[in-house]
Formats: sequence, structure tokens, C-alpha cells
Amino acid sequence: MIRLHFTAADLRQITLAPAANALSETALSLRLGLRHAHNGRGTGRLHPAVEQWRRSHSVGATAQAGVLAELVTGQGFVPDFFLQPAVHDFHAALDLAASTPTAQLATDLGIPDASGWNGALAAPGKWAHELAQGSPAARRTLASDTRRYFDASIAPLWPRIRSDALTDRALRAEMLLRGGVDALLTTLGTTWRWEPPTLHLPSPSTYDIPLCGRGLLLVPSWFATGPLVMYRPEAATVLVYPMCRRERADSRPEALGALLGRTRAKVLALLRTPATTTALAERAGVSLAAASQHAGVLRDAGLIDTVRTGTAVLHSLTPLGHSLLAGT
Repeated sequence: MIRLHFTAADLRQITLAPAANALSETALSLRLGLRHAHNGRGTGRLHPAVEQWRRSHSVGATAQAGVLAELVTGQGFVPDFFLQPAVHDFHAALDLAASTPTAQLATDLGIPDASGWNGALAAPGKWAHELAQGSPAARRTLASDTRRYFDASIAPLWPRIRSDALTDRALRAEMLLRGGVDALLTTLGTTWRWEPPTLHLPSPSTYDIPLCGRGLLLVPSWFATGPLVMYRPEAATVLVYPMCRRERADSRPEALGALLGRTRAKVLALLRTPATTTALAERAGVSLAAASQHAGVLRDAGLIDTVRTGTAVLHSLTPLGHSLLAGT
């Protein structure tokens, strides 16, 4: 479990990245492909569009990626220099990554035995050691192999990724506007827990990360299957999260499961017709307490309105809720 600890200053400095990060998406896509190649059951349930990409592109991922596959592994590690949060253009970000100061390269890779907040490369080979030592040839190989993999596997899909990231950003901004920070952090991930002032993220490792008043930068990802945290001592901590990817022309309420969870998405869809908590519980086939809890989360996120009618309460969709269900 990773726990991000917020202060009041951090809550005032939560920001949304303006676009998807091309370089980190490149690394995360390779990680997904390698993970499936080594263990087809290790990726979890993928969004249909990501599954389609995986089937058509990840078979030869290792060969296409060259030395990149030595740095990004199916076990989950991604070196920090692959996330350049201030630069979203792929080529500019790759230039920055390839020119990372030697000392920082060694720290990011955990070579020889350094280990920062974000882990280390488990089994570095000869080339990785040369890169950690700042070898110009190793830097050039990193840039050329990463560029080749991006051109072959990610560039054709990039317009879709960029469009989905903008949609996700608009959704998160609307949640923040209507429901505040609680609504934003509650709906980032279906298995993530926001228990003020701490955000709990599922992870095989255990870290307690104080944000120290520098805030949090949220970066959406098409290929991430879970959280990716980059701690920066002098700047806001970066949290990469799986973006909400809606279906296109045949959008269905079930597609919201990636954002809200299946049951909560079902509850939202059922409120196309306003209902009391009791009626909602009966429609959804859940307990009264569970229906009340789901309605509370949806209300905090700005997706439904709740008004009291005598001794009961009536839940109905907001315009944002209607738009989310319509896929617009």
C-alpha cells in the first residue's frame, strides 16, 4: 500500500496535467506488453480498446523496443526519467530523458545500490550499467530504441490517446468543480481509498509519502493498470492514474465501470429515472446501506442530486451524470 499524506497546502495545490504524457505512455505501454508476454493473466481486465492494442502490437514488443525492454520490465518498475511531467511532446521529453545528469540516471536505475522513493531496476545488465555511468553511446541507444518503439507502436494510436486524455481531464475538472477535492480523489480509482487526509493506493510495496505542502500533479494514462507515483523533493509529487476511457459510438453505462466500479456505474444508470434510496436499493439488488453509500459517493462527485421529500430522499441525475451516461 502506498499512502500519500496531504496537508491543507497540498489540497490547495492539486493540479491536472494539460495532456497525456507521450514518453511515460511509451514506457507504460511496453510494460503492459511485456507483462502479458510473460504472464497473460497478470494484466487484469483491460479496457476493450487497450486489449485490441495489446493483441495487435505487444507480441513483438521486446524486439521492437530494443534496450528499452531492459529498463521497463513486466514486474512494474519504470525509471523516473521516463516521466517528464513538464513536457508532453514525445521528442522533447525523450531529449530530456536522454540528457538526464549521470548521478540522477544512477539514482533512477538504482545502480549500483542506490534506491530512492521510486524503486530500482531489479537485474540491470551491462548496457544498463553503462547508461547509469553516463555513457554517450548508451544514451544514444536509449534515444534511438525508444523512438523506434514509439513510432511503431504508439504513434498510430496517439490521436486517440490524446483525445481520451482531454475527455478525462474535462471530467476530473467537472468533478472538482461540482464536488470539490473529496469528489476528485474519491473517483480516481475504484480500489483507491480517500480517507482524509490520506490517499491509499494499492501496491505490492509499502510507502508513506508526505507531500510536504508541494501538492500533487495528476497525470492520466491510457496504459497504466494502477497508480504510478513519482516523488520529487523540490516539486509536486506526480501521480499517474488510469484514465477513464469511454466507449465510442456504442457507449454503454457498463463502460463507466473503469471509473466508478461496476455496481456504482449500475446505480448511476438506474437513476435515469429518479428514485428514493429504498427504490434504488431494490433496483440495484443491493442493501439499503450500500445504496445510500453509493448515492453519497455519486452525489459528492456531482453526478446526482439528492433532495428530501418528507421522510424519504429522492436521487436524480445532474447534467454531468446525464452527459457521462450518454458518452458526451
